[in-house]
Amino acid sequence: MELRKKAIRWLENNRGLVILIFCLPASLLFDLVLRTWVWIQRKISPAAGHTHDQRVADIQAQVLRWKDVEPAKKKLLCTSRPNWQSLSVTFFKKEECHQIAIPLYNILDLDEKNLTVKVEPMVTVGEITKFLIPRGYTLAVCLEIADATLGGLALGVGMTTYSHKVGLYQEAVTSYEVVLGDGSLVTAKKDNEHSDLYYALPWSHGSLGFLTALELQIVPAKPYVHMKYIPVKGQKNYCDRIRELSGAIDKNRKLDDFVEATMFSKDEAVIMLANFADAPPMSNWSEWMKINHVALWYKPWFYKHVESIMKKGKPKDEYIPLRDYLLRHNRAIFWVVESMIPFGNNPIFRLLFGWLLPPKPAFLKFTTTPGIRAMTFTKQVFQDIVLPMNQLEDQINTAEKLFDTYPILVYPCKIYDHGKHKGQLRPPRKDQMVPGSNYGMFNDIGIYGVPGPVKRRERFDAVDALRKMEKFTRDVGGYAFLYADIFMDRKEFEEMFDLTLYEKVRSKYHAIGAFPHLYDKVKPEIDVFKVGREYMDPL
Repeated sequence: MELRKKAIRWLENNRGLVILIFCLPASLLFDLVLRTWVWIQRKISPAAGHTHDQRVADIQAQVLRWKDVEPAKKKLLCTSRPNWQSLSVTFFKKEECHQIAIPLYNILDLDEKNLTVKVEPMVTVGEITKFLIPRGYTLAVCLEIADATLGGLALGVGMTTYSHKVGLYQEAVTSYEVVLGDGSLVTAKKDNEHSDLYYALPWSHGSLGFLTALELQIVPAKPYVHMKYIPVKGQKNYCDRIRELSGAIDKNRKLDDFVEATMFSKDEAVIMLANFADAPPMSNWSEWMKINHVALWYKPWFYKHVESIMKKGKPKDEYIPLRDYLLRHNRAIFWVVESMIPFGNNPIFRLLFGWLLPPKPAFLKFTTTPGIRAMTFTKQVFQDIVLPMNQLEDQINTAEKLFDTYPILVYPCKIYDHGKHKGQLRPPRKDQMVPGSNYGMFNDIGIYGVPGPVKRRERFDAVDALRKMEKFTRDVGGYAFLYADIFMDRKEFEEMFDLTLYEKVRSKYHAIGAFPHLYDKVKPEIDVFKVGREYMDPL
């Protein structure tokens, strides 16, 4: 045991060097192999020459063959996509399910008249931005991580710095095409006969059917954004300013296209406002020099760039190419890479090795051992939580008390009142509603990194801290993103999420006996309480 602790301590102390020498080159090679495999799936596999309808018909045929399996041998359904390709931190036990191949990787249609794009579920954020931006558009809700799939976000959740205008990712989905547990194919829209399925699919995590296509809202865009950075001192000052700038106080306020904030301590934050813009002309030299390609490999990590502005204490503005802005957090995976490679933002490292970043999430998950899996919540925190903005101060104070880690990310987001039992999210409470509107202003609080007690090698009870954060979330009417580990029992989970419509839809659309229940799909595959006790003491 002592030797094991020493080995782990050495790896912790030299983690950056180990990752540089071994993991980053291996991640690059892994990514090349994975890209080749995906290319084969798209171009050379038997399904590649088929139309979308033919590929969907094959999925239906697979489900129908499953239906003919004798009941004693029948397993619940799931996709055959490997766990390591998912951005979720959990490892759902797919080996216990009947796996269905879903080779759906294509962009199907761009409807410029109705401002929508139709895609298959395996299209990634990186791919859709490459497709849309040269055509003068972007997704209404576009996540910052290039490897996230559009289908995964549709059945999970997503938000971005445009969400104070649009809302969660689900608000930008106009239709879902789904293969059900009986092999039938339906298209669910807000106003058709399958509207109940339309409202239940978000946050369902593949527990209601197989998504085969979705249609997403797009917005006209310009090639750049004009970004303004506003350093603010004092918690009340920056919280009030965020509420004001996001429209949480006045629904008629003219809003910037993008709004976000990063807190570097309880009393220091930088609020960022951005608007679509053309490039400044070269004739206006002072403005043209403000162009900043923040995604280039040798540039400072974005949050470090923002931190430098905070330290100077003066507002700043610049022009960022749109795709660079949308994927600004991709290289450092927000600020998670710093815990892996502490010297990763060093200018020499960036110049020589920055092109190797980020380590691919798929590679990190593929190489996750049981010990590393345990550390994903006992020694680190990865949580995104939807919380009401009128309690922003309480959110930050609670996060600091429980985890003592900064930076903290805040994205304002509308949560609409669609009516009672219209999905897994309940209508906002009366005190959370924006006056005169049909929505409340909430926000994503992103808490990522190594908790302070772990950094100081103090005793840290991760399970207790995360359960307290979940209780705070339930008490104020918020929701935990389900890509991360949850620590709620079934009763607590049903207190946080409204499963009334979900259970009806499971029965109506043949999901019972065909797909795992949502709670079973997202709960940790390990005994978090046992692991938490085992890893509680500092090494």
